[in-house]
Amino acid sequence: MASTSLMTDFPELAHLSREDLEDLLNDPQYFQCIFQSLDKVKALYQAQAELGMANESIANNNLCLQERLYQLRSETKDAFDDAKSLEARWKELEREQKEVYQRFNPQFLLLRLRHATTAQDDESEVLASSFVSSFSDASPSTNSSGKDIDQFVKEFKELRKLYHKREMWSERWTSGQVHWRDD
Repeated sequence: MASTSLMTDFPELAHLSREDLEDLLNDPQYFQCIFQSLDKVKALYQAQAELGMANESIANNNLCLQERLYQLRSETKDAFDDAKSLEARWKELEREQKEVYQRFNPQFLLLRLRHATTAQDDESEVLASSFVSSFSDASPSTNSSGKDIDQFVKEFKELRKLYHKREMWSERWTSGQVHWRDD
């Protein structure tokens, strides 16, 4: 039964006698000669050779693309490094922007206004004290001219005017009459 299935699978061996088949099993060189002469084996070797040539063609094509691939890889790495650098710069700029915007934050601006109002009040008081002390230190024979008094009144009036404007803005702000837009 085994020989029938052998003859069905390999009809090329049907013409061999029993002695030839036994020689085929006992002689490896004879086996190789017969084996390699079979149509199925030839077709298999042919397919293997075609696949080998196709692989070689693909490998040669890949070698041709290799330099461009390395160049693209290098460009991609450079672009990635640039992107990382720009991302770090972006974070730095965001931090700087936040610091700048914080100076224009309504609470910070109100605080600055209050400090400026206090400083303006102090400056006008120093001017007034200086003027009064110049009169008290002066001898009765040396009186300040009307020009000095006019100059003092003008400067003091400007300082107090700015102080009162700031005081009004501060009051309006704290009473909710000042509205900030975010645009």
